[in-house]
Amino acid sequence: MDYEFRLLGALEVLADGEPVAINAAKHRVLLASLLVDANRVVPLRTLLARLWGDNQPSGARNTVQNYVLRLRRTLGEAAPIRTRPEGYAIEVAEDAIDLFRFDALTTRARAGIAAGEVNNAFTLLRGALGLWRGEPLSDVPSDVLRSDVVPALLERRLTAIELRLEIDLRLGRHQDVLPELRDLTGAHPLRERFWVQRILALYRAGRQSEALECYRAVSARLADELGVDPCTELRDVHARVLAADPELTADVAAPLEARPGGMPAELTSFVGRGRQLDLVTRLLTGHRLVTLTGVGGVGKTRLATRIAARQSFPDGVWLACLRGLTDPGTLDRCVADALGVEDHSARARRDVMVEYLRDKALLLVVDNCEHVAAPVADLITTLLRAAPGLRVLATSRQQLGVPGEHLVALPPLAGDEAVRLFADRAAASVQGFRVTPVNEQVVNQLCQRLDGLPLAIELAAARLSSLSIKDIIDRLDDRFRLLARPGKQATLRGVLDWSHTLCSPPERLLWARVSVFTGGFDLVAAESVCAGGEIDRADIMDLLAGLVGKSIVTAATDHERTRYSMMETLREYGAGKLDELGATERLRQAHRAFYQCLVRHGVTHNWCSPRELEWQHLMREQLPNIRTALDSGAGTAEALEMATNLSRCCFFIGNPNEGRYWLSQALAATADPSPQRADATALLTWIATMQGDQQAADELIAVCRMHNPTPTTMFAEGIYVMLVKADPSAIALLGRARRDMAETGDVYMATLFWAIANILLADSESAHGASSVCLTEARQQQAPWAYSWAVWCDGLTELRHGDPARAVELIRDALRMQHDFGDRWGPLWAVEALAWACASDGQLTHSARLLGAAHQMRTRVGVKPIGLFGGAHLQTAEALRAALGASFDTEFRAGSAVPDPIGLALGQCPEDLVRVRPHE
Repeated sequence: MDYEFRLLGALEVLADGEPVAINAAKHRVLLASLLVDANRVVPLRTLLARLWGDNQPSGARNTVQNYVLRLRRTLGEAAPIRTRPEGYAIEVAEDAIDLFRFDALTTRARAGIAAGEVNNAFTLLRGALGLWRGEPLSDVPSDVLRSDVVPALLERRLTAIELRLEIDLRLGRHQDVLPELRDLTGAHPLRERFWVQRILALYRAGRQSEALECYRAVSARLADELGVDPCTELRDVHARVLAADPELTADVAAPLEARPGGMPAELTSFVGRGRQLDLVTRLLTGHRLVTLTGVGGVGKTRLATRIAARQSFPDGVWLACLRGLTDPGTLDRCVADALGVEDHSARARRDVMVEYLRDKALLLVVDNCEHVAAPVADLITTLLRAAPGLRVLATSRQQLGVPGEHLVALPPLAGDEAVRLFADRAAASVQGFRVTPVNEQVVNQLCQRLDGLPLAIELAAARLSSLSIKDIIDRLDDRFRLLARPGKQATLRGVLDWSHTLCSPPERLLWARVSVFTGGFDLVAAESVCAGGEIDRADIMDLLAGLVGKSIVTAATDHERTRYSMMETLREYGAGKLDELGATERLRQAHRAFYQCLVRHGVTHNWCSPRELEWQHLMREQLPNIRTALDSGAGTAEALEMATNLSRCCFFIGNPNEGRYWLSQALAATADPSPQRADATALLTWIATMQGDQQAADELIAVCRMHNPTPTTMFAEGIYVMLVKADPSAIALLGRARRDMAETGDVYMATLFWAIANILLADSESAHGASSVCLTEARQQQAPWAYSWAVWCDGLTELRHGDPARAVELIRDALRMQHDFGDRWGPLWAVEALAWACASDGQLTHSARLLGAAHQMRTRVGVKPIGLFGGAHLQTAEALRAALGASFDTEFRAGSAVPDPIGLALGQCPEDLVRVRPHE
C-alpha cells in the first residue's frame, strides 16, 4: 500500500490515494510525532512529552503502546510503524511526506542557483512552497510540537520564500513582488532580509524615495524593539540606494516570459559563436540591415537574440517572430504588434508603423523570414527608407534581397565549440557527464558526424539518458546516412527523422498532430484537438511529457498553467508527417472547432463575470491560434461566427482592430444574407463608430438598415444614433436591444451604452436611474472590467447631472482600476472624461494638461472622438482657452508630451510637471 503523509497544514493521510481519517486527537499527535522524525527512532520519552507534556498520566507507557496498535489498525495492515527497543519509528519513502519533498525541492533549488540555473530554481521553489496548505500541524493538539517543532518548520518556509524572492529580483520581477514584500515586512517586521529585498524592489522600480523611507522605518523598529542597529546588509543596500549605485541593477535579468522589447530570455547557456557575435555586432554599427542566413537548425535565431541582448538603442530592441505567420496579409499586423504599436484606427498598419518609427532609434529583430521573404523584403525596405534611426537584424534561410542588405552566412559549429555544446547539453541530460580523455575522441567523432549543427547536437545529447555515445554513432551509421552530407537541408531532416524514430508510435503521432497549433498550446487544447483514434485523451499528458523529455516540445510554466511550444523546424517536420498520414484537414477542423468553442464559451460565460480578467489574458495569449483557425476556415459559417464572437470582446481585450480585420475578412468571404451576417455587419459598424471612423460607420449603418432588425443591429443602430447623431431616440433603441439581448452574453454592453445614452441625452432622474442599474448589474456579476466602466458611467452622471468634484473622484477610480488590470481601451476615454470633469470642478490648468494627454493617447492608437464625445472635447477645450488664454496651448502641449499620461491623470507625476491648481 502506498502512503502519503501531509504535515504542512492540517495533518492528512492518504493510502493508495484515498483519505484516511485519523479522528482521535492523541492518535494525530502520535502520528505527527513519528512523521516529523520519520525514518528515525523516536524515543519513548520524546513521545510521552509530545503527547502529554509535563502532565503524563499513570500507565502512560502502556497507553502509548495501545495508541500505536490502534493507529496501525487505522492505517491498515501495511502500516509502516515499527517498534524498536528505544521507542518507535515510522519508515516511509522520502517522497511520501510533504515536508521531506519540500526540503528536497529547496535543496535542489539552491544547487540550481549555484549552477546559474535560476529559472529552474524558481520552478523548484514554487513547487516547494506550493506544498504548504497553512500552518503546519494546525489540527494536532500538542503544545510541545507547537513550541519545539512548528517554529522550525515555519522558519524553513520563510527561508524558502526569501530564496524565491531573491530569484524574482534577479529575474527583474521587482514590480510584481512589491505587494508580497509589503505584506511580509508587515507580518515579520524584524526579519531584515525581507526589508533588504523590499528596498531593492522599490529602487529597481524607480521608487528611490520609498526605498529610503523603508530603511528609516525598519531602523526605527529595530532600535525601539531590540535596541540594535540594522544589519550590515541593510546598511549596505541603504548606502548604495543613496548613491544610486548602478550595480544595484546590474545583476537584474529580464523575466523568463519576455525581456523588454519582446526579447525572450535564454533558457540554456549560449556556447561558442564568438567570431560571429563580434562580426555582426560590428556590422550593425555601419549597416542598416544585416541578415543571418544558414540551414535550418544551425542556430540563427539563438545567435540573433544573443546579439540583440548586447545592443543598446535609445528606443529599445524588439523581436518580431514570423515563425507562425501563415498569411502574408497579416505581416504588417504581426510586426506592428511586436513593436508594441497600438492603433485602433482604420489606417493601414504599414502607414502607422512608418509614422511611429520615423523619429525612433531602435533595433528590430525579424526572425524566420524565409517563408515570407518577398513580403518581408518589401516591408523592411519601406521602414528603412522612412526611419533613418532604424536598424534591422533578420534571420532567414535565404537572403531577402533588400538594397543595402549585408549577409552573414552562419556555418555549423567548429570542432571545439561543437564539443562544448554537446558537453553542456549532455550534462543537463545525464548528471555528472563530462568530456574526459577517455570519451573525448568518441565525442569529437559524434559531433563531426552531426556536422556541427546545434539542433542535431542538442537532440543527440538529450538521448544520453537512454543511449551511450557509441550507440548513437552506431545508429547514425545504420539509419541516418543523410547526416553525412553537410550543408544540405536534408541533413537537418535526417536529424529530425532520427529524433522521430526514437519516439514511440503514439509520441510520433502526437508530434504530427500538435503541429496544427501556432504560437504554443496548453494541455486542454492538446487533449481536445489531438485525441482520438490511436491516442486516448487520458494519455496525452504523458505523451507530451515524453516529447518534452526528447526536446521536441518545450514546456514553460507561468504561475498556474503550463504552455507548450515547438521550434518552428520541428513543427514543420510534424506538419509534413501529418500530411503523409492524410490527416491535416481533419486536425485543422478539430483545431478550428476547439478555438471556435473557446471564443464562444468566453463570450457566453466568462465575459462580464468574475473570471473575465483571466479570460482576457487567455484570449490575448491564444490570438495566434485564433488567427490560424480563422484563416483556415475562411469562407465558412464557422469563421463568420468566430469572427463575430471575437469582435464582441475586441474592446475588452484592447484590440478593436483585431475584431474589425477578421469581421471584414469573414464578411468578404461570405455572400449569403443571414441573421449572422447582419450581426457581423452591425458589430463592424459598432467598432468603426467607436474608432471615430465616421465615413465607414455611415456606410456600414446603411448596410445594417437593409437587414431585418436583430438585437445586435439595434445595438449598433443605437450607438450610431447616440454618438454620431446625438438623437435621444438612441435610448429606446438601446433599451430594446438590452431587453432582447438578455439571453446572450452581450447584455452588459447593451446596458452600458443604454446608460451612457441616458446620461448624455436624458434628464437627471433618468441618468441617475440608468447609471444605478449599470452599477448594480456589474456588482452582481462581480466583473472587474464591467465594474470599472460602471464607475466611469457613475462619474459621467455626476459630471453631467451632479457634483463635478465627485465626478473627478469616480472617473479617477475607474481609470485606476482599468490601469491596474491592463485595460488598453478604457483609459483612452477615462483620461478624456477626467479632463472634462476637472474643467467643471475648476481645475483648469490640470484639465488642459489632461486634454493634451488624452489627445496623445488617442493619436498613438489612431482613434478620433466624434459626435457627442467629439463635441464634449471641443466644448471643454473652447471653455479652457477662453479662461486660460495663451497658457491653454502651453498646457495642452505639455500634456501631449508627458511621458506617462495615465500617471498624470492619477496624480503620480511630480508636482513641477503637473502643477494642479484645484480652484482657479
